[in-house]
Amino acid sequence: MKKRIIAGVMAAVMCCGMFTGCGSGKKKTINVYSAAEDYRNENIQKMLDEKFPEYDIKVSYITTGDLAAKVAAEGKDSDIDIIYEMESLSAEKVSDNLATLDDIDFSVFVDDYVPESKKYVPEALMSGAIIINKKLLDEKGVPVPTSYDDLLKPEYKGLVSMPNPKSSGTGYIFLLNMVNERGEDKAFEYFDKLAENISGQGFTSSGSGPVKALIQGEAAIGLGMTFQAAKEIDKGSDFTITFFKEGAPYTTYSSAVIAGKEKDEDIMKVFKYIVSDVIPEDKKLYMPEKIFKNQAACELKSFPKDVPYGNMDGITDMSKKEALLDKWNH
Repeated sequence: MKKRIIAGVMAAVMCCGMFTGCGSGKKKTINVYSAAEDYRNENIQKMLDEKFPEYDIKVSYITTGDLAAKVAAEGKDSDIDIIYEMESLSAEKVSDNLATLDDIDFSVFVDDYVPESKKYVPEALMSGAIIINKKLLDEKGVPVPTSYDDLLKPEYKGLVSMPNPKSSGTGYIFLLNMVNERGEDKAFEYFDKLAENISGQGFTSSGSGPVKALIQGEAAIGLGMTFQAAKEIDKGSDFTITFFKEGAPYTTYSSAVIAGKEKDEDIMKVFKYIVSDVIPEDKKLYMPEKIFKNQAACELKSFPKDVPYGNMDGITDMSKKEALLDKWNH
């Protein structure tokens, strides 16, 4: 009799080990792929870990270009569960592989940024700026530039950093803004000349690259992200944020769920928390440009009060983006 009882207990223990509900099993893994900067991803990870200790949530960095390519290639079979910060234009392109978000309240977002498909939520409005390390320019005996054309002068050789439009949404907004201002041929002629003055190994692979180059003293002028520059100034970097007469290029980024995974209650529980709490906190701490109708003030003291947004006609046109990137040869 004892043997039978012991055998029954062992069988129950072994069975229990196969399921997380018994307390000793492996936690369920939920994969969040994010194109946000490392420090923002760290905060996202911290918030998710604190809110959902019952899950093993993994926030993994990937560039927005690589993220879109991964979703396009893997489709609904992707190991991605949740997307955080994919360029909205790319999200629209891969929308067949994204879930329709029927349970999300889109009315909280600025109407202009809400997609018709309801397959992704606005997550960030991001502008670009000209970020300058005047101290380094002074050391080089070079004046502060006041126009894009100034950046083509020989004295700025090796002092300018810009992201590559093929891999970076930030790089693309600078390209599109220039195309809208000068026309396609003159815009590409401009960037061909600018390439001669680019620092280091050439155009950076991510939008964070220019500000990182300024921090490391590898460049004195960065065509980078406004919010990232403001964050570094708040931390003590002696940088200046400026905008040339063409205005600030900009785009929006979004969050989404891979199609089919909206049926998973655990994944949707995490995603809804991202929408209700993580995205607002991210705006409050790091990215103040308005995507919510009622958005809390940002804690970035150095963020410009009035960003002069530039001409971004075609920012939602994927065929235009593909055509322009086909011509980009750097």
